[in-house]
Amino acid sequence: MRYLFAFCVLSIPLKAFSQKEIPYAKEVKAFEKLDSIEAPPLHPILFIGSSSFTYWKNIKESFPGYPILNRAFGGSTLEDQINHFNKIYCGENDLAYNDTLSVKTMVGRFRKLFSMIRESDQAIFVTYVSLKPSPSRKKLLAKYEEGNKLIKEFLAQQKRTSFVDVYPPMMQGDKPIREIFLQDSLHMNSKGYALWIKALKPYLRK
Repeated sequence: MRYLFAFCVLSIPLKAFSQKEIPYAKEVKAFEKLDSIEAPPLHPILFIGSSSFTYWKNIKESFPGYPILNRAFGGSTLEDQINHFNKIYCGENDLAYNDTLSVKTMVGRFRKLFSMIRESDQAIFVTYVSLKPSPSRKKLLAKYEEGNKLIKEFLAQQKRTSFVDVYPPMMQGDKPIREIFLQDSLHMNSKGYALWIKALKPYLRK
């Protein structure tokens, strides 16, 4: 199996959850039901993360011939991925939800999730899709650039990993390209996903 992480920027207010309620439990249960109805492909390319992959409705058609399995959910954070790890990709949300959260803490969460994947199966190939720049998150771009740098350096020291940097092609000068986003200036349109397809395809294996 190959893991692909998309670390997305969806920013919504944090809700008050009861002690028994786990965020995104309904979404994960829906995945479990779907898998019981239709078995996932053998040795899939597993996309995990938040809205950048959640909104990619035609992701299978974008990579014909590849065993794609999209299991991204909502505006999830790295902590949400960790919480649901044993049942089933997200650094931008971690930073967007909490302006005081340090890049070091966000990267630490990724390293924890990475360790959990490695403990589960040493043979899994992990591809990280960089934090992407969005017009609505201009104030966080410096943090995203630092996070990308630190995670790229970390993965360079690990086996069976790769880093897909979608950040540069989504920028024009020092600003995100507005035309590749929806009206919310946060999620990508078809032009944005076209850039991702071009960037990701060399890293996928049939």
